[in-house]
Amino acid sequence: MVLTAAALVYSPNPEIRLYACVGSTRNSPPKGAQDLNVTGRRLQGAGTGFGRLWQKSFWVRLEGASVTPLEVIKVWKEHFGDFWPKGQRMFLPATGIAPGEVGVINAKPMRGAPSMATGVLVIYADDESFSFMTPEGHPFAGPLTFSASDDSGVTVVKVDELTRASDPIYELAMMTPFLGDRMQNDIWRSTLRNVAKHWGVDAPVGQRVVCVDRHRQWSQARNVVYNAGIRTAVYTLARPFRRG
Repeated sequence: MVLTAAALVYSPNPEIRLYACVGSTRNSPPKGAQDLNVTGRRLQGAGTGFGRLWQKSFWVRLEGASVTPLEVIKVWKEHFGDFWPKGQRMFLPATGIAPGEVGVINAKPMRGAPSMATGVLVIYADDESFSFMTPEGHPFAGPLTFSASDDSGVTVVKVDELTRASDPIYELAMMTPFLGDRMQNDIWRSTLRNVAKHWGVDAPVGQRVVCVDRHRQWSQARNVVYNAGIRTAVYTLARPFRRG
């Protein structure tokens, strides 16, 4: 069974589960990671999300840096979590970013918010790009692609996504002024600024955000039962009452 990124984008019921997936080399979460809302979860393409469908691109030009796209991707793969904003953590296996591997995410949607546990599956990786797919319960449903390319001698680093909010609660948050932008878009703007700074470049991050489908998929409203934010909060609040 071969699953490609394109096949998963709109698949209504992708038969693949994190930590129980075709080609996975992993059987348990990384040490120190809070593994909630990851094990056993199905992948969630944009076709199985709830909210409006967005196509987003963020990029930064490494003007003046003597670095090739291949070098950028190599370092980005090896230190992906190190480029995230403060408060966001991703735990990756020792094998790094490779197809079939799972990244466990322990992150705060925004400053002051409680931590949320979720994850991603690496669905594609080569020398110039790599792609993730989100599981049930993640704030948004759909693929994310990270790439680097050469534009007239300048390396351009880019993040692309085609996603919907996973459920009505996340959609409401995304619609809230400032909140939605900080929850999702600011993560990638900050990440790209950090990638640029790694090579001594202080450059603005460009972006293109387009709503390609304004319809909400009410048949997917039931996704709220997997909401990673709610489940993590309940787990945390119940911690004092658990034995051991």
